[in-house]
Amino acid sequence: MSINERAWKAMEYLGLTSYEIKAYCALLEHGPLSAPELSKVSNVPYTKIYEVLSSLEAKGWIETEHSRPSKFYPKSPSIALETSRIKMENERKLHEEAIISELLPLYEKRGLKERPEIWIVRGEHNILMKINEIFNSCEKELLLAIPLGLDKVSRLLSPIMAELKHKGVSILMLVSDKASDAIIKLLRRWGEVRVRSQMFGGGIVGDARQVILLLGGSVSSSSYLALWSEHPGLAKFAKDYFEFLWKDSKTIKES
Repeated sequence: MSINERAWKAMEYLGLTSYEIKAYCALLEHGPLSAPELSKVSNVPYTKIYEVLSSLEAKGWIETEHSRPSKFYPKSPSIALETSRIKMENERKLHEEAIISELLPLYEKRGLKERPEIWIVRGEHNILMKINEIFNSCEKELLLAIPLGLDKVSRLLSPIMAELKHKGVSILMLVSDKASDAIIKLLRRWGEVRVRSQMFGGGIVGDARQVILLLGGSVSSSSYLALWSEHPGLAKFAKDYFEFLWKDSKTIKES
C-alpha cells in the first residue's frame, strides 16, 4: 500500500519511522498478520520487525492478539492520532516542567531582564538597516509615511521596493504635498502614493508586524532617531493610524 508524500511526512512528524509507517500501512491493507507475514508484505527486515511492532504498539498505532502465532492489528487512524496527541501533550508538559524547574531559578537568580519590546535606533545608517530588515521580511503589505527631507532615503530604498513589487507586496505611501515631483514620480513606480499637507514625522509598517517610527533630527547625522518594535499592539496601532491618515489624504491623478 502506497500513501502520498503529504501523509507520509505527517506520520513522520508524529514520530513514526519509515519502517513503522510501512508496517502500519501494510496492516491497513492486508489486515491482521503475524510478524513473519508482515515482514514479507511490508519489506521491513525480519531482524527489525519485532522492534518495529513493539514501538508501534507503544505509540498506540497497533494492538496485539496473543495467539499462536501472535497476530497484529492496526488501530483506526483516528484512534491512533488521538492517542498520539494525548501522549505528545503529556510529554510536552513534562518537558515544560523540567525546563521551568531547572532554568527559571537561574533566570531569576541572575536578575536578567526580558528583551525590550521597543528599541531606540540612532543614526541614519542604523535606521536604514532596520528599514531594510522590515522590507526584506515583508510578504503582503508595506505602509510608508515619508516626511519631507527623506528624499535620499527614498532613492536608496528604490531597488528593494522594486523587488517587493515584483513579489506582489501591496505598497502604500504617504508623502508631504511639498515633496518634489521627481520623488513622487519615483515612488509611484512601486505602489500607490497619496499626499497630505501635514506630516508629523514618518514611519514604516511591514505586514502589521514590524514598525519603525521616524522621530526627526538631522537625517545626515547620528542624532537622527527612530523607534523600532515588533510589539503586535504597537504595530496594529501604527497600521490603524496610517489608514486613518490615508483616507484623509489627496489621491494623485494620473498624468
